[in-house]
Amino acid sequence: MKQYMILGFTACLLLAVTSCKTGNNSKAKDTAEQHVIVPEFNADSAYNYIQAQVDFGPRVPNTQVHVKCGEYLANKLEEYGAKVTNQYADLLAFNGTILKARNIIGSYNPEHKKRILLFAHWDTRPWSDNDPDKKNHHTPVLGANDGASGAGVLLEVARLINQQAPALGIDIIFFDAEDYGAPQFYNGNHKEEYWCLGAQYWARNPHVAGYNARFGILLDMVGGKNATFYRECYSEEYARSINKKIWRKAEELGYSAFFIDERGSMITDDHLFVNRIARIPSIDIIPNIVGAKHSSFGDFWHTVNDDMGEIDKNTLKAVGQTVLAVIYNEK
Repeated sequence: MKQYMILGFTACLLLAVTSCKTGNNSKAKDTAEQHVIVPEFNADSAYNYIQAQVDFGPRVPNTQVHVKCGEYLANKLEEYGAKVTNQYADLLAFNGTILKARNIIGSYNPEHKKRILLFAHWDTRPWSDNDPDKKNHHTPVLGANDGASGAGVLLEVARLINQQAPALGIDIIFFDAEDYGAPQFYNGNHKEEYWCLGAQYWARNPHVAGYNARFGILLDMVGGKNATFYRECYSEEYARSINKKIWRKAEELGYSAFFIDERGSMITDDHLFVNRIARIPSIDIIPNIVGAKHSSFGDFWHTVNDDMGEIDKNTLKAVGQTVLAVIYNEK
């Protein structure tokens, strides 16, 4: 009897140890599955992409510089493993000018039905109409921040996606003709549909029939010094949960000095038409700088001073790392 008891006790002990090991392994597996490795955003790399665009000069539609920069952006997306779609369109500007526009789309894992849309505009403004010196009002904007910064951050995101794919499909779109809206000195009617012509065109004519995405994130002017990003009001109206997701993640990462968890202004931007027309809930990460003299976007906005001297790698890092953390944690 004692022998049987010892054998029974030994069997129970082995079973308990085995169960314990199995339980621990199961917990370890669950923990490993929950832990997502997010790539490290390289602000130096993003800065170089911005510099490369600025080196072309102002990227105003209907210019050779615009054509050359478009080729650069498309080639970079292709180099980083994206399936590239070029969407060419003749778009009518507020003053009757026909703009030879080009939306550049880079798709990752295009067969995946669960998708996230990341977008920015890549054109620059033909007029420095917010410059304090009226003599500069007809000078094109170089657009280091207003145009190149969003595209530069997304090129770095593309480079990292090519190295380590997230769980969902990603589409990166560089929208054209965003900044050809009527200048301040224009005497006619000023309408919101004069802006964001490339985004409006894509929203009505997506690169894939029936295209949809879980949500969209617009990056506009995301490289300025001392930039602060408030929750833009159209974003709150159409995609409040996405705003919460972004600002919560920024706080977790230690970027709450950049991402101020308060409501900001209501801004006509590419995301507005993606929301209204394509009906993809989208938010706008765009600066709202309290105390700026000439514009809440920064005193260099739509002036001849929007150059590389206004770009801050700390801002690029805060925005880029936050966006990466959000998209890599989506399942």
